[in-house]
Amino acid sequence: MNLRAEFAPPPLQPAVETLLIVDDMPENLEVLDGLLRAAGYAVKAANNGRTALRLAAEGQKPSLILLDVMMPGMDGYAVLERLRADEATRDIPVIFVTALAEAGDEEAGLALGVADYITKPIKPAVLLARVRTQLQAKLARDLMRDQNAWLEAEVARRMEENEHIQAVSIRALANLAETRDQETGRHIRRTQAYVRLLAEALTDHPRHSAVLTPAYIDLLTRSAPLHDIGKVGIPDHILHKRGRLDDAEWTVMRTHAALGARAIEFAERDEERPAAFLALAREIAHWHHEHWDGSGYPDGLAGDAIPLSARLMTVADVFDAMLSRRVYKSALPADEVHAYIVGRSGSHFDPDVVEAFVRCYPDFLEIARRHADPD
Repeated sequence: MNLRAEFAPPPLQPAVETLLIVDDMPENLEVLDGLLRAAGYAVKAANNGRTALRLAAEGQKPSLILLDVMMPGMDGYAVLERLRADEATRDIPVIFVTALAEAGDEEAGLALGVADYITKPIKPAVLLARVRTQLQAKLARDLMRDQNAWLEAEVARRMEENEHIQAVSIRALANLAETRDQETGRHIRRTQAYVRLLAEALTDHPRHSAVLTPAYIDLLTRSAPLHDIGKVGIPDHILHKRGRLDDAEWTVMRTHAALGARAIEFAERDEERPAAFLALAREIAHWHHEHWDGSGYPDGLAGDAIPLSARLMTVADVFDAMLSRRVYKSALPADEVHAYIVGRSGSHFDPDVVEAFVRCYPDFLEIARRHADPD
């Protein structure tokens, strides 16, 4: 796709160019002023370096500066250095206008960033041609800079729009699963916040810092709402049962992890370039019921064989499930949930994640309060 063609902004409108002329000789200023005004330019004039610097930086900035080299006090080289050192004036092209004819003088000016070099006595046709050339080059540079800035802003806007659409789509899919499990309420929003908290708390941990980059944490947070997408495949009589499941029903319920992972895997196959968040969503959906000691499901993974994304979701999911009311149970007190998680560090849960949970526990409680289910 040709982005420049698709996103091309309106062309710049022509305007009268303002030029700054600098010379300590009044007669030279008069000649330059008359010549340039006759050619249709607006002109500012300065008879010394300090005035030139002030006029270059204030008000309507000049599009081009014609600068004499040999001036008392601050010469043209010093003025050019000051112009280039100031962010407000560094991009204004400068033409040296001077009686100096030595090659070393010209090289010195070019080394400081002068755009062109015109020797006195001035030939009007040559000067106007050089001015026109430099103004056209500046216009092209400005147009390219403005188009690039506009294009970058437009691409950023569209990326933000796409990310918003993606986030809404993820939440819609997650809510589809949750509508079949009506007691979970705001479970999605809470677990998403818990996972981000845990991940950010482990960013300095030597075992996890290489993985938990800001980009990874953003993807992880975006993926978290899909952890129970597989519940859409569980029959209503099991999903909505009031009371505990029997062994046969529990066997069916446990399949939601693999069902969710499989659904996301099918979505990945449909795309030539799968979205990165889908890979994390598949990990979380598949393995967030695994236990650190290998006693979980569906694959009995243990330790670091369980992806970090799933280990983080395990703590977030269990905390929220225990703290929330379900059709088959009442909500448990927060301190009891805290003790349960801490007591199963190294068996059910990754010890590093539990340690992060303990440090973040006040924030967990605040999230639970802020996104509490309606009575």
